[in-house]
Amino acid sequence: MMLSLAVLRQTGAQRVVAATWGRLLRSSRGQFTSLPECHFIPKTRNTGPFFSCSFSSNHYRCFSASAAANQKTPSYSYIIVGAGSAGCVLANRLSEDAHESVMLLEAGPKDRFLGSVRLSWKIHMPAALIYNLCDDKYNWFYNTLPQANVDNRVMYWPRGRVWGGSSSLNAMVYIRGHAEDYNRWQREGAEGWDYEHCLPYFRKAQSHELGENSYRGGSGPLHVTRGKTNHPLHRAFIEAGQQAGYPFTDDMNGYQQEGVGWMDMTIYKGKRWNTASAYLRPALGRPNLKTEVCCLTTKILFDGNRAVGVEYTQKGQKKRIFADKEVILSGGAINSPQLLMLCSRAARWRSGVGSNLQDHLELYVQQQCTQPITLHKAQKPFQMVKIGLEWLTTFTGYGATAHMESGGFIRSRPLVTHPDIEFHFLPSQIIDHGRVASKIEAYQVHVGPMRSTSIGWIKLKSANPLDHPNINPNYLSTDIDVWEFRECVKLSREIFAQKAFDPFRGPEVLPGPQVQSDADIDAFVRQKADTAYHPSCTCKMGSPSDPMAVVDPNTRVLGLERLHVVDASIMPSIISGNLNAPTIMMAEKAADIIRGRPPLVSPRVPVYRPSTLDTQR
Repeated sequence: MMLSLAVLRQTGAQRVVAATWGRLLRSSRGQFTSLPECHFIPKTRNTGPFFSCSFSSNHYRCFSASAAANQKTPSYSYIIVGAGSAGCVLANRLSEDAHESVMLLEAGPKDRFLGSVRLSWKIHMPAALIYNLCDDKYNWFYNTLPQANVDNRVMYWPRGRVWGGSSSLNAMVYIRGHAEDYNRWQREGAEGWDYEHCLPYFRKAQSHELGENSYRGGSGPLHVTRGKTNHPLHRAFIEAGQQAGYPFTDDMNGYQQEGVGWMDMTIYKGKRWNTASAYLRPALGRPNLKTEVCCLTTKILFDGNRAVGVEYTQKGQKKRIFADKEVILSGGAINSPQLLMLCSRAARWRSGVGSNLQDHLELYVQQQCTQPITLHKAQKPFQMVKIGLEWLTTFTGYGATAHMESGGFIRSRPLVTHPDIEFHFLPSQIIDHGRVASKIEAYQVHVGPMRSTSIGWIKLKSANPLDHPNINPNYLSTDIDVWEFRECVKLSREIFAQKAFDPFRGPEVLPGPQVQSDADIDAFVRQKADTAYHPSCTCKMGSPSDPMAVVDPNTRVLGLERLHVVDASIMPSIISGNLNAPTIMMAEKAADIIRGRPPLVSPRVPVYRPSTLDTQR
């Protein structure tokens, strides 16, 4: 889930505030209010960024590098394509071996300008996430094909194009999913990826402020914290959930996911703690790690069926580098299959490339608030300046959180073994990804099914690597998905109707009091449901006997040598929660696999099971 407080919304008033902050951030060289841009020339927002160089059609074929060893080109042990949530982890772990060399390529820029989080406040101030979420500066700014089952709407899909990838754009919610998600992966052919083999890598990655236990890590590079605002509306949501009959869970990433409670977040000392901060920056001093930014990888180089390097463009020039050991794609669920599809060798070997696309769809149930305690006033120009100054000077206050501090997981119906609906509560109103300013005091819950059955695909639009691919998530294409969304609306309304909200409850904003029948609710879902920003599963991990599997359980591309994919695209099926924490876990585990280390295991760690499945709660 990548959407949170629009405290800093892009309106005319907001641009005044940004200009004010720019003057505050003056240095002897001038004004700095954002990171430097890469050398892209936008064609249109819908078709994506273009480099200033041109390409001829024969540049898109896979290159046979039989004479690679004789070429005077850079060579590294490992080449990692994509410095996102997975790529930064891999760069750190693989470069721990001093005798190995690592090259990390990123299409976007660094996440800090002149090394400063203050000069890069649009990324590192947690409440400012809407700036980059709704801008194509550090964002691939993808759009789907028109979706037939949601009123033929084109869905906007932001994905990170910057150090840290989507961990530099998201709402910083840290959710692992349920243990049964990983046990299901094992049954789906991802041998060795069950919960007892994944949990230790969650723990290895994490440093939780509440300390280490059987589920939480205490000394990893990824700092995880709880919200600090203690907002009365967050407390009301948690109390209302319990009044509706759901349990309180003190750690939805630990023993018991099911219930309502406080969310974990990747925020540390008031700043976004993305994977660039957690993993990449601590490793930059190693002489065996090299990074390049603002470079677009356009093809994989092969010697027969063996990957030996990549070709990329940077500042209008084509460059080639070679790998002595492995080429690792970590571009994410859109870029990694696109690069594989551009390579006829990979597409010929595995028909599943780009198939099996899965995403979480969600909608907002909104209620007016009768008391002036929401975040509405924080969006006024004077308040934004005040919030910004406090964050710039002390990294505290309303700018130091994404405000999604409470939420929950419930089951949609009896006989469901573990939660399949997720809530994120926000003491504010969001309209159109935060691109439209709210005019009222209101609060909302983001709600959606976690294991929808609609499956989509990604296909090339052309052989040009600069063209965004065609994306078809095929939303709401099954009857059960439509039914689950109908239940999401009804169950959310039930929570908002509880006594805990009596002091705050005004008229319903969305869906609105006129939307009552099943047909009306279904129409509302078609009009308003939108992506939760969790594309995945497009390079499915599985058994070599599975014709739709793209990589094996060791993350190697089936049918090819020395080529790996490590990112959310290799999930066999989508997990029951947000994707950033699982992606980091997968990269931690893949690093051990690639290094030839024995897998970590946490056997027999208990997991909550409902006392009965005969009831929904």
